[in-house]
Amino acid sequence: MKALVYRGPRDVVVEDRPDPTIQAPTDAIIRITTTNICGSDLHMYEGRTSVEEGKILGHENMGVVEAVGDALTRIKVGDRVSVPFNIACGTCRNCLHGWTSFCLRTNPTEGMDGAAYGYANMGPYDGGQAQFLRVPYADFNLLRLPSGTEHENDFTMLSDIFPTGWHGTELAGQAPGDTVAVFGAGPVGLMAAHSAMIKGADRVFVVDKETDRLAMAGKLGAIPVNFAEGDPVQQIMDATDGVGADCGVEAVGYQAHDPSGDEHPELVLDNLVDVVRSTGGIGVVGVYVPQDPNGPDKQAREGRIGWQYGTFFTKGQRMGTGQAPVMRYNRQLRDLIIAGRAQPSFLVSHELPLAEAPEAYGHFDRREHGWTKVLLHPND
Repeated sequence: MKALVYRGPRDVVVEDRPDPTIQAPTDAIIRITTTNICGSDLHMYEGRTSVEEGKILGHENMGVVEAVGDALTRIKVGDRVSVPFNIACGTCRNCLHGWTSFCLRTNPTEGMDGAAYGYANMGPYDGGQAQFLRVPYADFNLLRLPSGTEHENDFTMLSDIFPTGWHGTELAGQAPGDTVAVFGAGPVGLMAAHSAMIKGADRVFVVDKETDRLAMAGKLGAIPVNFAEGDPVQQIMDATDGVGADCGVEAVGYQAHDPSGDEHPELVLDNLVDVVRSTGGIGVVGVYVPQDPNGPDKQAREGRIGWQYGTFFTKGQRMGTGQAPVMRYNRQLRDLIIAGRAQPSFLVSHELPLAEAPEAYGHFDRREHGWTKVLLHPND
């Protein structure tokens, strides 16, 4: 099969790899119809993780079941499915409590709970930016979709970014009528804004500096805030008569930077502490890592970030963090799509064959205008 493989910083190539096979009776093999380039893939692409050379990338996957292990009873050949990026056993303590993103059994990496496809420190699993993908514990993990091709570009967001954006608003404790501040207008931030609107937010502010992304936020009905034009906290405070936001979502992560491009890992956390009212909630779904060898200072390289914890404590705020347990939300979000209440495909800017993935990574990494979400179709 053809697969996209990491070879080093800013070096990904399409190679021939052996087709995946059934390795356990609970496995399934998926023929990938759509797989996406995720903003978090760029941390690996830029050499900012410990991902090993030769890794097949890709954790946002959907397709059709090609083969099943003998133990499967629910999933059958021919099923159209969404593949959550979490790989979960379904029976450990965390899975039983709905925290499939922190499965205790599927990741042999020391100190890491939770596994994923094609990602650094998330286990030995190949990704789905390939023609085929092996899915462990398939009866538990796979979400069945209506057959055919309808809603393909919406359903492909169910594997990660739509549930992750929704999770950000859940971690923040958003309630109907809340004013929400979302920092980051990448795909996850825009999904958080879309989720907040669906959940009845009064106003949603979306902070970024890329004008194409801010324009998409405006089309959603959100209020764009360009941090290149002034302090985003002050802009939001002015717009709310000094009250601030009821809650906020961090959708940027550890490579946050100022308008000049200098990195400040604490920047967005500080902004959210300042702009969210006292007793308000903050949901952090941007990626942070235990170590960042290329961080801007010694503390950052050790994964230590000096943010405004004292103000956070004084304001009585609360914070939730971590990767989304996709299965907690994906069935409901699928049904919102089918009902016409959610349309996450508004993000899609490019649909490309797998052969064009290396160039697409470069365009997306450089934040080139108009490259907001790239879908790959490996079997076209």
